[in-house]
Amino acid sequence: MKTTGLALGGGAVLGAAHVGVLRALAELQIPTDMVSGTSIGAFIAALHAFGKSWQEIRDIALNLDWLDLSGLALSQRGLLSNKKFGGIVTELLGNKNMEDALIPLSMIATDISTGKKVVLTQGDVATAVMASSSIPGLFMPVDYFGSLLVDGMLMENVPVSPLVEGGAELVICVDLLARHIYKKPENIIALLLNAFFTTISNTTAMQTECVDLSILPDLSAFNLVDVGQIPDIIDAGYSTAFPVLKGWRIENG
Repeated sequence: MKTTGLALGGGAVLGAAHVGVLRALAELQIPTDMVSGTSIGAFIAALHAFGKSWQEIRDIALNLDWLDLSGLALSQRGLLSNKKFGGIVTELLGNKNMEDALIPLSMIATDISTGKKVVLTQGDVATAVMASSSIPGLFMPVDYFGSLLVDGMLMENVPVSPLVEGGAELVICVDLLARHIYKKPENIIALLLNAFFTTISNTTAMQTECVDLSILPDLSAFNLVDVGQIPDIIDAGYSTAFPVLKGWRIENG
């Protein structure tokens, strides 16, 4: 069977849809040989790469206080720190490095000092998740061996390139924003998320043209920040992914 890579894109609370995709992959017995993630996709990718089942990841998503992943930080580079998020990753996985994962794991971050993409494949997994999901202006950048890293969505919100460069023969990607309809922001976080994600949609479409299968959940009924939607978002991810993946599996033997 050909080597299959899975790319999980960013999308704040919409990232719960990735859990539904993982459920569909498990039920159809489609293996993933490597996984990449950006932003919230990096978090889900890490859990998957370290062997968490979709049921375990679902329970984590349902019990996670998504609005309490950060703490106030008095810094000229950001209002909040997402160190608490890193602590949650360590609590769930232990003090692990990315290279300890059961399958190759990569994450995308942005070096805000140089404006260049950074592909993370080694080092502390919690730090990598923090860097990939550190929304600039809102969260403090993550100091990573002297580089200041922020959210990878600025560079590659659906991280296909690490999989292609890593030798994946088949690439499945999950784009949470391709069919998303933005809502009027109710607070500063929603406003910033709307601003960032609307600017990257066209770029993402170009970056995912080469993939073998794009899963594009219809998440237009949901917003980017309401955690009460999480069970329904998981179901939406599953209902989109299952028939698409079933047909794809038949075509690819």
